[in-house]
Amino acid sequence: MTRARRLLAAGLTVAALQITPASAADGPPYGVVTWGASADRMGEGVADRGYRMVVHTSVAGRDLRIRLSNAFGDRPVTFDSVYAGIQQKGPELVRGSNRRLAFGGADSVTVPVGATVYSDPLPGKLAAGTDLVVSVHSPDAAGPVTGHWMAMQTSYLTEGDHTAEESGARWAAPIGSWAYLDSVSVRAAPDTGAVVALGDSITDGWQSTTDLNRRWPDYLARRLQKTRTTVKGVANEGISGNRVLTDGPGQSALNRLDRDVLSQPGVRTVFLLEGVNDIKSHTGVTAQHMIDGYREIADRVHAAGKCLVVSTVGPFKGWSEWDPAAESVRQEVNRFIRDSGEFDAVTDFDRILRSPYDPERMLPFFDGGDHIHPNDKGMQAMADAVDLDSLECAGD
Repeated sequence: MTRARRLLAAGLTVAALQITPASAADGPPYGVVTWGASADRMGEGVADRGYRMVVHTSVAGRDLRIRLSNAFGDRPVTFDSVYAGIQQKGPELVRGSNRRLAFGGADSVTVPVGATVYSDPLPGKLAAGTDLVVSVHSPDAAGPVTGHWMAMQTSYLTEGDHTAEESGARWAAPIGSWAYLDSVSVRAAPDTGAVVALGDSITDGWQSTTDLNRRWPDYLARRLQKTRTTVKGVANEGISGNRVLTDGPGQSALNRLDRDVLSQPGVRTVFLLEGVNDIKSHTGVTAQHMIDGYREIADRVHAAGKCLVVSTVGPFKGWSEWDPAAESVRQEVNRFIRDSGEFDAVTDFDRILRSPYDPERMLPFFDGGDHIHPNDKGMQAMADAVDLDSLECAGD
């Protein structure tokens, strides 16, 4: 067992604090997001089904809370059994770590259509870099499931309620998605904040290695844990295929900004890496359209009292939708991002990823194979390029 798992096992097994449960309808009165995943519409819900979901934490803290989402449901959904524990291996949990979560003091909660609910705080410590396992069961799920399709992480399904079991024997069906769970937060050290990465499949981690947490926000989280920065939390709000301006795979960045990003507890800075899907779609999107979208995001982030770091759009020559017209838009957009001065900071992922021999193409060493998504090395290079001081958001 790793040191992080031993620490969390001890913390989750012993109720160190006595806490009066908060109402499940309340927002978080404290806390910093330690894990997040953007909500999207998935398949149809099935009654009497359980989900055992593995998530990887960023910032350490106490008194974890989870957030369950029914953002895309067309009817209320009830969860009658919800547990949090630590992964031992696969669906098996560390012995003694699995504990029931409550909602307003009750064992069950019904999430209204379009709503989210927070659990009560679960006393105990949660270490950074922990493979936390949240198990949920719904007796009445039906209609659209709210979740996250491309988790790049193996989770598990079962029929019936086996959420309290630490054995993985009843959780034999692996899945690559998260269902209903969209956020985990903790009470972190004073003055601790978080950064939320808003993006598409590059941020979501496609072409990184499944189950090893090698998306670029994961590498960034590990960097943050090793430094004296006060920003420690990282939430990955990428959606594969996502666009800035229009809905498609997931709601657009503009339409999901409040729910997926600004509502997360403890957020200090938003990191935006989006645009390539708008540009390569050939739907008539111009550089000015993109600039207007970035400006609207900046206005809303700043109105919420947070900072915005924006990355240039990376190279994608060799991808089937690339052509000189799309490349021209990308270059104009990147000039605006670099030179406008309208953002709190800029990270130049284009410069990091591009080949010095053909700047319209990704460096082969970083190419995941499809000429648009970086591999593990590319993901790490992206995270290493982020100026950690730019995430602090000291304000004016």
